[in-house]
Parts: sequence; C-alpha cells; structure tokens
Amino acid sequence: MSSWTAEIEAKWQQRWYEAGIFEANRDDRPKFMMIFAYPGLTGYLHVGHMRGYTYVDAITRYKRMCGFNVLFPVGTHATGNGAISLAKRIREKDQKTIDYLLANGCPPEKLAELTEPQKVVDFFNQVYVNQYWKRFGFLADWRRFTSTTNPDYGQFIQWQFRKLHDRGLLIQKPYFAPACVECGPVAVDASETDLSKGGNAETNEYTLLKFRCGDLFLVAATLRPETVYGQTNFWVNPDVEYVKVRRKGELWVISRPSYDKMRYQKDDLTLEGTINGTELIGKTCVAPVIHRELPVLPATFCKPDVGTGLVTSVPSDAPDDWISLKLLQEDEAIMARYGLDPTMVRAIEPIPIIETKGYGPLPAVEMIAKMGITEAGDPRLDEAKKAIYKDGFHTGRMSSNAGQFSGMKVEEAKELIKQMMIESGEAELFYDLSEEVICRCGRPVVIRKVPDQWFIDYANPSLTEDSKRHARSMQILPQDYYVNIQGVLDWFRERACVRQGNWLGTRFPYDSKWIIEAISDSTLYPIYYLVSHYYNSGQLPLSSLTEEFFDHVYLGKGDASQVAASTGVSVEVLERIRKDVSYWYPLDVNLGGKEHMTVHFPAFLMNHVAILPEELWPRGIFVNWYVTGKLGKISKSKGGAEPIPDAAERFGVDALRLYYANIASPFADVEWDESAIDNYSSRIDRILRTVDELKALPGAERQKVDDWLLSRMSNRALTIARAMEEYDLRRTSNEVYFETLSDVRWYMRRGGGNAHTISHLLRSWIRMMAPITPHVAEEMWAGTGEQGFVSTTPFPSSEELPKDALAEASENYLKEVITDINEILKVTGITPRKLYLYVSPKWKRDVLELGLDLARSKQLSVPGLTKAVMAKDDLKRRGKESADFARKTAEDLLKRSEMELNKLAMDIDEKAYLQDAAVFLARELGCEVGVYSADDPTAPDPQKKARAAQPHRPAIYVE
Repeated sequence: MSSWTAEIEAKWQQRWYEAGIFEANRDDRPKFMMIFAYPGLTGYLHVGHMRGYTYVDAITRYKRMCGFNVLFPVGTHATGNGAISLAKRIREKDQKTIDYLLANGCPPEKLAELTEPQKVVDFFNQVYVNQYWKRFGFLADWRRFTSTTNPDYGQFIQWQFRKLHDRGLLIQKPYFAPACVECGPVAVDASETDLSKGGNAETNEYTLLKFRCGDLFLVAATLRPETVYGQTNFWVNPDVEYVKVRRKGELWVISRPSYDKMRYQKDDLTLEGTINGTELIGKTCVAPVIHRELPVLPATFCKPDVGTGLVTSVPSDAPDDWISLKLLQEDEAIMARYGLDPTMVRAIEPIPIIETKGYGPLPAVEMIAKMGITEAGDPRLDEAKKAIYKDGFHTGRMSSNAGQFSGMKVEEAKELIKQMMIESGEAELFYDLSEEVICRCGRPVVIRKVPDQWFIDYANPSLTEDSKRHARSMQILPQDYYVNIQGVLDWFRERACVRQGNWLGTRFPYDSKWIIEAISDSTLYPIYYLVSHYYNSGQLPLSSLTEEFFDHVYLGKGDASQVAASTGVSVEVLERIRKDVSYWYPLDVNLGGKEHMTVHFPAFLMNHVAILPEELWPRGIFVNWYVTGKLGKISKSKGGAEPIPDAAERFGVDALRLYYANIASPFADVEWDESAIDNYSSRIDRILRTVDELKALPGAERQKVDDWLLSRMSNRALTIARAMEEYDLRRTSNEVYFETLSDVRWYMRRGGGNAHTISHLLRSWIRMMAPITPHVAEEMWAGTGEQGFVSTTPFPSSEELPKDALAEASENYLKEVITDINEILKVTGITPRKLYLYVSPKWKRDVLELGLDLARSKQLSVPGLTKAVMAKDDLKRRGKESADFARKTAEDLLKRSEMELNKLAMDIDEKAYLQDAAVFLARELGCEVGVYSADDPTAPDPQKKARAAQPHRPAIYVE
C-alpha cells in the first residue's frame, strides 16, 4: 500500500470523526438500526472477523445515503474467563502468550499492566475500537460503546433476568453441565467463547450397565440401552490397567480416565486399587436384563477414554463388535494366548434384536459384508455404525427377542428400557463429552453435576410459538436459515444461564454466588445501546439504573415523575430516553457469524419476545460465513492470523473492504487470499486512473454514446437499489467496481468526452463507491470540486439520470456487430483493407415485426407466422423466400425469452447507427468501413453477402 493511501485514510477518518457524522440522534427521518454481534474479548481479532463487521458499516453507510437516520452501535463481550486466562498467562510469563501479544502489536511496556483481568478488558476495548473499527473507517456511534463487564451493563442484565423471572422463565433443577476442572462451568458451543478447543463437542448420555463378575461389577457404558437384549459377550482391553472403585457397596471396574470424569458427577466414589485387563479375560459375567452369563473376551478397540473403557458386545447391530468377534473366532493364537476355549468362542452368534427398514435381521453382519470390511480399526466402521444406529433408531422396531418390548418402536423402547434398568439397580447414568474439550486456561473440561442449576426455560410452549410466529415475519438471511430457524426454535430447550467459579460477568440477582453466563447476557443487549450513551456522558448515575428505571424506559411502566423521584433522573432525561426507545427500536438487523445460528440468534429472538412488547421485537437477522485459513476457520485466540493493522497497512483499508464485499456471497466460506486482495487494490487504482483520464479529456460534442452511458448509470442505480433490499453487497460491488468501469472504458473507447456527461457520471459513480470504499470515494469527491462529505450525500437514484432504452439497445447492437467482425477476422486470419456492413432489408424487418406481434399476443407458431406473412401482398410476392424466412423466424422467436423478445422489438435504426459509428469502426479495425442496406442495388457486394443480412444482425464482407 502506498503512503498516499494511508494518508487519505487517516485524513478522512479524522474529518468524519471531528464532524461527528457517525452520531445518531432522533429526528423525523425514517430510522435504521443495525449491529454486529459484539466480539468476545479473548484476544486480538483477525482479518476474518472484519468481513461481517465491514458488511454492517457498508450497509449502514448505504442506508444513511438513502435518507435513513442510521444507528450503528458497537460494544464488546468480556463475560467469561477469556480475560482472566490471558491475564494469568501473562502473570506467569508464558512465552507463547507474550510472543502472541507482541506479534500483534502490544507495546512491551504494556505487558506489566495486563496481569489483571479488567486491565486486559480495558486494553482490548481500546484495541478493538481504535485499531480495528476506526482503522477501517466505521461510522459507528462511538458514544454508545459498552462492554459486558461495565457496571452499568450489569445493572441492565440484572433487570433482564428479573423480567425473565416475572414471566416464570427461570427454573432451577439438578444439571450435568460442562465445567473446567479449574475455572468451573463453561459454555461449549461453536463460538468457543470459553474454550481453546472442542467447541463442537456434544454431551453424550451413557447408560452404565453393571455386570456381576464374582465380587466385582464390570461396568460398561452404552449409548444404546435398547440393545441389551442382543448381548453375547463382554469386551475388555488387555493392554489397559483398570481401576477398582467402591460405589454404594459395589466394587466397580472402570478405566482410570472414566473415574477421573465420573467423580465430578457421583459423590461417593472411592478408589480401591487397580486390575489389569488380562486378569479379567476368560472370566464370565452376568449381563443385566437378560441375566445370562457372558464370556469376557479381549478387544483393543475398547478405548480407556471412551465411556468406561469396557464394552458389552452386541454383534447383531454393532459393526465393531461383529468384526472383532469374527476375527477372534478365526485367530487360534490369540485364543491360546488368553486360554480361551475355541469351541466356546466360536459358538457365539449374533442375536437379532431390531427389525430395521432396509436391513435383514443382523444389520451389522450385513453391513460389514456389503462394505468389504475385513479388519478391526477400519475407518469405515464408524460410517457403518452411524448408518445402522441412525436407521435403527428412526425406522426400527424391537424384535421378538426383546421380551415385553417386542414390536415397539426403537425410539420409544430406548427410554423405557433405560428407566427399567435404572429402577432395578442394574444401570446408572453417566455423561461425557463427544470429543476433547479444553478451557481457555488450558485445563480439561468435564461434565459436572450441579444440584441447583438455574435455567432459562426456552422450551416454554407459549414463548416458542410466539417466537416462531414472529420469525416468519422477519427478514432472515440466508433464506435457508429463514426456513430452518423454525426447527431450531422447536429444538431450543432449557439452557443453563448461570455458573459458579472464577468468571467475569454479572451477578445473578436471586443468588449472588452465581455469575450469568456468556450467552445469556448477550441476547437483549441491542436495546441497551439506547441507554448506554446517557450513562457514558454522565447523565445517568449508576444508582439510577434500577428496575423501576428500565421498566419505564423500555416497557413504558410507571409515572415519569415518580420514577424521576425514585431514581434521581430528571423527567426530561427519562422522557428523552423513552422516546429514543420508541424511535430506534425494534432493531432492524442483527448480523453475526454462522456459529450463532443454533445458540445466539434463537436466544436473541426469544429474549426479545419474552420481555419486550411485540412492537419492539426484532425485524431482521443476517448470517455471514467465515474467512478461513488454509486449514479451516481462523481463531483469534490461537494465533496464526495476520493482525488487522498489518493487513490494513499492507493492502489498504478500501482494498480490504472491497475484498470482503465482492469475493463471494456472504453465505459461503472464503479462504483468505492475499493475491485476490492485490487484485482488488489494482482494481481501485485502475478506477482512480480512469477518473483522472476522464477529468483530463478536452471535451467533446454530445453523441449517441452519451445517451447510452447516462442510461446505463440510471439502470445501475436501480440494480443496486434492488440488490441492497437483500443487503447483497457482492452484486452491488460488481455493479460499481466492475460493470461501471467497463462501461466507462467503452465510453472513452467510443470517443466519448462530453463534459456534461462526465460530470453526471462522476457525481453518480463516486457516490456509488462511498458505502464500500469510502476513503477513496471522499478523495475523488473532493477532487471533482464537490463540497461536504460524499458519505452524507444522497445515494444516486435511477431517476436522477435519463433512461434511454433505445440508446442502450443501439449501443449493445454495435457491440454485437464488433464481436461478429472480430470472430470473422479470427477465423479467416485476414488483416482487413475494406469492410462492408449490410443491414437487413425492409421486408425481413416486416416479417420479424409480424412475428413479434404474434409472440406478444401468445399466438406465435410456424404456420401462424407463415400465414400472416403470405397475407401481405408485398411479402407474398417474394414467394418461397418469404415463407422460408417466416419459418426460420418463428422457430427462432419460439426459443427466446420474454426479455430477448423485448430486445428484438427495439426500433433500432441499424443503418443510421452503424453509419454514425463508422469512423469509430474504421479506427478500431484500421480499414475503410462502408454501411449499406441489403436491398440497395447500388451497394458494392462482390461476394453476394448482402442476402444473409437479418434484422439485428448485419451481413459482413471483409477483404
């Protein structure tokens, strides 16, 4: 990037901010309020984040130029342990952390301050605002900035939870929740707010099956309790040392990792020793429910960190079980090593238990054979298992071997069989995560029992139905999510909303030992931006932010004078805030990454519906996809992404903004591509050079091409307006930076240079650039002698410039003629000395007009057009020639779209237009150019080309 680019960026940002054009104050204009989901304060942001943020600035800039009073507020989400973990690592002088901070531009002298979590929050608040958002020229209302650890924000969140309580939406019950072994409860979701690894993990509910084996109980964990009727043997890993654990008078055998996890869920576990897997092989154990003795056999697929490290074998429906059993039965050496009776092992056969649509009685046996799997550990086993489990659960019925559950749907029997075993004491529950999850502090995350957990009851039927109904009225993009959010809202259940431990956040108003967790305090917050700047400016003391205050300004409750007396806030300020709420709300668009589709966005919608009156419920959701690195999603907390200030310095802010807007649909992931950004930078440079060329033109008389260019610009403005109804920045940027530049270059190539046309062109084109590349646009605006900011000038409308469909059709006709000429020259290899163009004779144009008339009336057919042609005396006299052309014309018209038919209907004076362009054509081709009518008997036609001329496609002779 040139120093000139950096200079103009700094210049215009300073001028915008000094002029305060970002400030949003209530007036009589229509309003537009848009936010991006505020980022978690877990470290430096990266270039990927700026994609969605830039969308918001570009869209709100466009809306401002379209006459809307725009509010674009920003904040940060500091709730959780991100700042605590970072401060701890700095305090412990973790070198990787220090290197990460310094590489992203942290001043070395600042490190000593960042050992306190709140100092970390304060530091990154400044980084986000100044190094990211202001550096990119965002016109956010900085007066309203807030962060979730600010005391005023905490008062608002406590009010929100009191309202949820009033609605009966806060409930308390025992819960098994993800928790860091050091920090306490964490949120496990795709946003990874609390995590450094494992955001996509799910909580698995295992049923612990107890198998009596002498004085021991071998405890196997299963996700499929309904399969107990098909147990044939028990698997133990001979290479694992298991532990003996006392549990309510029973001596359990489980793996060490499972014990380490289980002790967070069961209070009375006592470790009493170890036992090697080999010591168990060859014994028998009594299976629950079926109460048969099963042999204990060796299997290395039993992983100590999955379930309990012990597995009950159901070879009819478990591919791992069947292939392991089959291989063992064929392996004399292994059976001999463990002293197993081969006759006994080979006598084990699968027991049919589930009748699944599309499968025989033994799905695992069938699938293994079908897939040709011959070895344990084959990665396709996982695929086979998922298919059988899914199909069995959704379409299967329990077979006659399932006792009292015979004939029952699997999805119904599963829960009933599980409860039966728990009630009989043959089973218990155990929860585990589906993959490794690591807290931001670096310690593992487990599932821990919380006896008195608080939840928000998102499963409330009334709340769910109201939310679904309102979602149908919203503008939700992409369209797929508009459809899918209905299912997400149905699926959304009770969500734990508080946690204990070492966290930043707001105290729960009903029990201060709890901290409100990171998702639950980030749902209703857009409405707080309407209060925050009054607090930030000192007009609201912290003590005034009471329940009575928020009830009044948000819900309209209470008499203003009484609220003023109790809060110390003047009636004037109260009423001003109340009017602000009524004016700015509802929120028009909430933009966030695709990780928010299943957690944040449904919670955002449902909290608004639960607490606010219907007229304040949100109007729109916009989901943007990621900018990825070579190996997937870029993570701000894990390093590896180019710092935003460095990227801005290298490429220029406007080149980056154009890259984000144009590189792909917002609903598709984009791989970070520096060469593409260089191309966008070059595109901007080319536009700048073109504008300079236009300004340097000496001036020219108005020509037909001037009418074409102004009409094109009028239509571009209309196309952009339609695109921006869907916030389609890609289509918009394509019109502004690619199509318009192409038009302008053609205009100049055609000899255009009329000062009036160029003035109108530049005034429209520069304004079109202002939302996406505002710094360059401001510089060009000033360079043309315009006053004020282009950023506050009305966006061009299609009505500003004259529309001339005929001028556009005529110029497009000329372009098509040039394309045909170039194709002929390419095929023939001729360097032309002369070129003759023969436009269609009148009689062919008459045939076409008759065909178009029939097409417009939906009566076109080959016989119909032929009949209409033969009814015309002058055409009838041409006999077969007219009839043949009528047939060809009808066949051609029947293939065309309505748009193509309208194009053909344009009354282009082909001869006059080509004669007018003859000088241009001669200059382009470097030869003499003649234009003639095909029915002109005096026209030179050495090769009889004229007879090939057709309407809208002249015949061409080259020598």
